[in-house]
Amino acid sequence: MGWTEIVIEVARDQAEALSDALMEAGALSVSVEDADEGTEAEQPLFGEPGMVPEQSAWERSRVVALAGVDSDHATIVADAALAIGLDYALPFALRAVEEQDWVRLTQSQFEPIHIGQRIWVVPSWHDAPDDKDALVLELDPGLAFGTGSHPTTRLCMEWLEGHAASAQTLLDYGCGSGILALVAGKLGVPQVIGVDIDPQALEAARYNSTRNHCEIAYHLPEEFAQTHPEGERFDVVVANILAGPLQLMAPMLSGRVAAGGALVLSGVLDRQAQEVIAAYAPFIALEVWAEHEGWVALAGRLPE
Repeated sequence: MGWTEIVIEVARDQAEALSDALMEAGALSVSVEDADEGTEAEQPLFGEPGMVPEQSAWERSRVVALAGVDSDHATIVADAALAIGLDYALPFALRAVEEQDWVRLTQSQFEPIHIGQRIWVVPSWHDAPDDKDALVLELDPGLAFGTGSHPTTRLCMEWLEGHAASAQTLLDYGCGSGILALVAGKLGVPQVIGVDIDPQALEAARYNSTRNHCEIAYHLPEEFAQTHPEGERFDVVVANILAGPLQLMAPMLSGRVAAGGALVLSGVLDRQAQEVIAAYAPFIALEVWAEHEGWVALAGRLPE
C-alpha cells in the first residue's frame, strides 16, 4: 500500500485543532511544521524536555497529514475543516511518499554507542564489539524509552561505571527503559531496583532485563513503597528525571540513601544546577560531577 501526505497551510490558532480533526477524519498521523522554514521568516520555538513551549505552532503553520494513497483526501480535509467550524473549502496539496524499506532505513540510523571506558549499547542487528572487557547492553530503539544517546543518560552511565561496582544495592528512580539499572546489573551490583510511573516503561524495562540476562525488580511507585518501606536504604540512588520533579522529591530520594551511600541526579540543565543543589542541601551535599552539552550530573555522599 502506498502513502500520500496531505499538506495544508493554516494560521497558528488553527493548527492544533486541525491536527486533531484530521486524525478523527481518518489521517494516520499528523505533524506541524513552520511554513516559513528555510526563509528569513523562519521562527524557532523553544521548550525544555518535558515542558510545553509558550507557542505550540508557528505564525504560518504547515499541517502535514499522512493517509493511504487510495484514501479520499478531499473528504478527509473537508470533514476536518467542518469539525473545526470552517465554512469554506480548505486548500491543500498532495505529496507522494516514496516507497522505502522502512525497517532497514530505521536500522541504518542507529549504530552501536560507546559510552565511558567500556560500555557499549548495541542494537540487535549489530555484532557486539570484539572486546572481552566490554560491558554490552543490547537495546533496540523503538522498543525502549532511552538508549543512552541523551547526554543525561550518558552522564549517569559514566558515573555508574566509575563508582557503582562496589555497591550492594542500587535504586534507579524514574528508570524508563531500565538502562541505568541494566548498567548496574552488568557491573555486578547484587540487588538492583527500578521504579517508574509509566507501566509501559516498566514493560520495556523488564523485556530489556530478560534480554540482557539481568535480574532486576521493577515497580510502580505505590508498589515500591509497599514492598520496600521508607526505612529501606540503598548504597546508590540514581534519578535521571527533570529539575522540577527532582526538587520536589528531594526529601524522598535523599531518605533512600544509606549511610556512606551516593545520590546521583541528572536531567538537569547547567543553569538549573544550583537550584537543585539548594533543594537537597538540607539532606545531602551535592556538587556538579560532570557536564555534557549543557546538561549536568550532580552527585554526593552521605556521611558514614
